[in-house]
Amino acid sequence: MVAIAVRAPHRLVLEDGNSSVELAPGDVSIRVVRAGICGSDMHILHGSNPFVVYPRIIGHEFAGIVEAIGAGVSRLAIGDRVVADPVISCGKCHPCRIGRSNVCANLQVIGVHRDGGFRSVAVVPEANAVKVSPALGLDIAALAEPLAVAANVLSRTGCGPEDVVLIYGAGTVGLTVLQVAKMKGARCIIADIDDQRLQRAREFGADVAFNSLETSVSDMVAGELDGLGPSVVIDGAGIPALLEEACRVAAPAGRIGLLGFSAAPCNVSQQEIVRKELSLVGSRLNRGFISEVVGWLESGALKPAAMITQTFAAADAAAAFDLIERHPEKTLKVQLAFDA
Repeated sequence: MVAIAVRAPHRLVLEDGNSSVELAPGDVSIRVVRAGICGSDMHILHGSNPFVVYPRIIGHEFAGIVEAIGAGVSRLAIGDRVVADPVISCGKCHPCRIGRSNVCANLQVIGVHRDGGFRSVAVVPEANAVKVSPALGLDIAALAEPLAVAANVLSRTGCGPEDVVLIYGAGTVGLTVLQVAKMKGARCIIADIDDQRLQRAREFGADVAFNSLETSVSDMVAGELDGLGPSVVIDGAGIPALLEEACRVAAPAGRIGLLGFSAAPCNVSQQEIVRKELSLVGSRLNRGFISEVVGWLESGALKPAAMITQTFAAADAAAAFDLIERHPEKTLKVQLAFDA
């Protein structure tokens, strides 16, 4: 069995392990076929993820084929094609009881708090393996998790066809938000400082994509909604100054969703929030949206294949991480193939 682990910050290693897996009741083992590298995997490698305990087999965006099932598993069978939902919640605490399992008081995230999917065979609870159609490629299925993150923040901000959505950042996060918001019928404006990423945003359907070093955000959005500005603002970059600007440019009754974050403080105006009665929400992971996203992928409502810019054999994971590190402008979603 091949496994990709971070032994300690800045120490990515390729491990060989025993392929035999002992399953607890309710668990399934998945023969991983495709897995995507996420920015949070990079953060674990860099030592900047505050939740991880080392050593850790990383990876939370993965899809494959059920290889074995534990006692009590009834919804899945050997041979089923599945994608993993990395969010494991207790179902008993206050957030879980009110339907906010993604911020469970006892939250565990596959690939962060427990070993993840960057290995030939991964074990997850049955509830965390979402069945996909045999007609859906497992490379596309592995995109369900980042798209579910986008679905979560757009649910938190109540995005619909009457909205104008401003998205900060045209990287992976911004482009997943763009695709889901467009599917929901919203008008989408996306700002970035990289022209290559902005071109990708146009290809994914952005109504307006502009370089915020050349044109101010406030000037670009001032005419939206009869001069009120965007009704939804999504920050996928996590730069503190962007939250300050978002409060300034958002329309009255606007909703601001935070996906990116920084520990640095920012000067948010209470006056602006109260004057316009803005809603400011955080969004973490996804709240059971993967099944819905799989439906969108299977129906063709979402067509994200162009997000996969490179695929490396799992044995070449170090080269994949190096490419993302050195040439982020050349990548969007890099995947690892465990069947290569």
